[in-house]
Amino acid sequence: MAVAAFFDVDGTLLAKNSGPLYMKFLRRRGEIRRRDVVRTLYFYLRYRLNLLDIDRALERSSEWIRGRSEADIAQHCREWYRDMVRCHLQPEMVRRVHAHRAQGHLVALLSSTTNYLAEPLAEELGIEHLLVSRLVVRDGRFTGEAHKPICFGDGKLYWARRFAAEHQVDFAQSFFYTDSVTDVPMLEIVGNPQVVNPDPLLRRIARQRGWQVMHLRPDAPIAQSA
Repeated sequence: MAVAAFFDVDGTLLAKNSGPLYMKFLRRRGEIRRRDVVRTLYFYLRYRLNLLDIDRALERSSEWIRGRSEADIAQHCREWYRDMVRCHLQPEMVRRVHAHRAQGHLVALLSSTTNYLAEPLAEELGIEHLLVSRLVVRDGRFTGEAHKPICFGDGKLYWARRFAAEHQVDFAQSFFYTDSVTDVPMLEIVGNPQVVNPDPLLRRIARQRGWQVMHLRPDAPIAQSA
């Protein structure tokens, strides 16, 4: 049986949430309106309070992308990652990724973020497996829909279990790193739950369950590529 190390992205590998960062990026490019930014911040607040309806949130937030070229979005997401996201990688979490890889563990991103952020992040960290949300594309253009189940909450369990079956993963020996109370179902099935800079709700649950909690502080920034 294999050992896996699953990593959440927002608030875990990254010190910040990528959603507001992406809205800021799009706003600078003049591709969205101020009310789109406000709506994203509203959904982020509901996420922090564990009140988010992920299907509704993704449907509303994906309206602007309907009909757009996937190739264009993929390219500008790489620019966004390089210019606005990469600097928020948490050095200790980067070290954890490398440590798991060195031990021969299967390392996977397990996140509600889309593959357009996950791919450049995974390439940089040498992560082979991406269990993330994916948007529907037809004839090279987005439909505004997402493949179900979305990789969020119980959806993470679905994709993690499917991955475990395909790769003969032993959950009892495996790890999951996250900061969010929405990931409690996933934390409960691994033998090594790793809570990173938890939100208040998860902090309380971690204390009750006796889960390990990592309190990360800002460290030296990740060196920029030449």
